[in-house]
Amino acid sequence: MVRFLVFWMAAGCCNLGAFGAESIHVLVWDERQPRQEEAYENFLGNEIVAQLKATADDLELRSVALDSPAQGLSAGNLEWADVIVWWGHVRQKEVTAESAKRVVEYIRRGDLDLIALHSAHWASPFVEAMNWRSIEDGRKHLEAHAQGNKLTIETLAPPRQYSVPIHGSVLTPAYFGYKKSRNEFHGLIHLPWCCFPDYRPDGEPSTIAVKSLKHPIASGLPATFQVRQTEMYNEPFHVPEPDEVIFEETWELGERFRSGMVWNIGKGKVFYFRPGHETYPVYKQPELIKVIANACRWLAKE
Repeated sequence: MVRFLVFWMAAGCCNLGAFGAESIHVLVWDERQPRQEEAYENFLGNEIVAQLKATADDLELRSVALDSPAQGLSAGNLEWADVIVWWGHVRQKEVTAESAKRVVEYIRRGDLDLIALHSAHWASPFVEAMNWRSIEDGRKHLEAHAQGNKLTIETLAPPRQYSVPIHGSVLTPAYFGYKKSRNEFHGLIHLPWCCFPDYRPDGEPSTIAVKSLKHPIASGLPATFQVRQTEMYNEPFHVPEPDEVIFEETWELGERFRSGMVWNIGKGKVFYFRPGHETYPVYKQPELIKVIANACRWLAKE
């Protein structure tokens, strides 16, 4: 009986990862477009998968693309995944609203978490998640000021999708309320632009400072490290106030960006990690792959 028990336990361990737990299922989604060939031999998403396979044996990986069946976002893929890593840039408009809503439904239920990389600030699932969070935050804000009076709420989207806000604009999301009558209030929730006023795709290096040294996503990283080639983004980033800011990125010309942010979206989470661009080998740099691997582990655990 003892021999049988030992054998059974050993056999059961065959599916365990490096940390004594079941493998974390990671779905890597990539829009796949020709300019990626300037830095990646076999598409950017496949490069992330290859780098993670080489360094993180507790992750089980599946690579999908916009041109995959169901845009790579079938119910089977989403039910399999614990975390989805998303890379998109010039083909954002091709992702259907149905696909984006399906992803966010999984996140809100706590069945999936999202890692949005670089230009995925305009990815449909990221925007959908930021809109949902903005409405939740805005409703709480307006209800607090309505003080029990009747409250109706209206949401306003940016007038033009994929447009860049200028410096000096009102930061979105924004909330405005007014009295329709003595005991009736109306609230306006201006949804976030999910963008920023400045970007510069010149490949100049940046410096990342870890703002939360004890956070699991920063595990094994130095307090500061350099991204050797990347595109610049500059604040303010029009998104809801994050629950955690893990990284801040700066450039020699003075620009800065909150480059690692986490939001709670219902029972799930979204982690945005900024460094990137399809024409620079950002995802061949070990520190950045470590961030993605750490984030997959932490999100799956949470």
